[in-house]
Amino acid sequence: MKLLILHNRYRFAGGEDRVVQAEKRLLEANGHEVILLEENNHSIVSVWDTFVAAGGAIYSFAAKNRVEAEIRRFCPEIVHVHNFFPLLSPAVYDACYSAGVPVVQTLHNYRLACPKAMPFRDGNTCEDCIGKLIPWSSVVHACYRNSHLQSSVVATMSTWHRLQGTWQKRVNAYIVFTHFQKQKMVQARLPPEKIYIKPNFVFHTDCVHKDSQYNNYILFVGRLSEEKGVSLLIDAYVQNNLSIPLKIVGDGPLRLGLQAKVQNAGFSNLIEFLGFQDQSTVFQLMHNAKFLVIPSIWYEAFPLTIVEAFACSLPVLAPKLGSMAEIVEDGVNGLHFEARNPQDLAAKINWAIKHSEVMGTIGKNARSTYELKYTSEANYNQLIKIYQEVIDKAKFKLGNKF
Repeated sequence: MKLLILHNRYRFAGGEDRVVQAEKRLLEANGHEVILLEENNHSIVSVWDTFVAAGGAIYSFAAKNRVEAEIRRFCPEIVHVHNFFPLLSPAVYDACYSAGVPVVQTLHNYRLACPKAMPFRDGNTCEDCIGKLIPWSSVVHACYRNSHLQSSVVATMSTWHRLQGTWQKRVNAYIVFTHFQKQKMVQARLPPEKIYIKPNFVFHTDCVHKDSQYNNYILFVGRLSEEKGVSLLIDAYVQNNLSIPLKIVGDGPLRLGLQAKVQNAGFSNLIEFLGFQDQSTVFQLMHNAKFLVIPSIWYEAFPLTIVEAFACSLPVLAPKLGSMAEIVEDGVNGLHFEARNPQDLAAKINWAIKHSEVMGTIGKNARSTYELKYTSEANYNQLIKIYQEVIDKAKFKLGNKF
């Protein structure tokens, strides 16, 4: 099978970029011919660049022409779009439609439901724009990059393409990661019959978790930003005088403030900031941890860190919120705590520490979950099945025209 993958990379690489590369590698390893066509936000460096990108985010004729040329040259059987925003734009769908090539779109975030792509505002989840024809609330609150102007551009893109039927008519299939995410996208008026559920995956790793009695710290891995809830995790320590060491892996805009908070509370001897670490180091840290904590306070689409922990037989403590409550099963492969509640989080941490034997069993279950749902083999079979169904439906529809 010949596949064209389209992706707009972010300025700071994250889990989404890793997923794109992993799927490309997976498809190529199984004998498929794959071309990855990328844009990069690093090209947006000046005020003029931002202005041009804003207009192009609604409809980029340059991106449309580029994709049309690549389709003529490569002749793919299917196009898989991961992220079109802002430089590729929804114009790429028209390029595929004109060429008669079916399109699959992975929804790594909630951009088609929320102009910010993250249903989160003022420290809480927010659904004000989900399902609305015109997402006025995002403009009023300057949700996208704290800018009324930039929020207006994204809201215009959303409204224009909803009115044009782009999301309904130009995309043959959407891929989401969980049932919860599908529910939200149906709420956002995407056709439910076009939405497929396929989680992300992790390639096999030799990371095998140690017996919990030898592990002496818990772990957080992720971006240090408000929605990730690291401040809440620190509150759980400070307000409840937790005594087990915590290692925080990652970087972000809140790092200096969080470090100051820890220092002022006198917890620098317990809470260690390790900054960004490469994947092999993260796996080694998971290998030696008691469990992973995901304190996020918003609707995460699919935290890849959870599956990485499962691959390492590492239990996960996650809030009973959105997709996280679906991926992590309470008492099976991890524990739930009440979202945004540092006291309940602290109570679950203390319980997990005191019940090491139970947590050992939960860790084994986590690995079993990985082997059942999140291996590259399982993911490949799901992905190819989606591709084939989309191609067959497109051929059938084309055949009925004649």
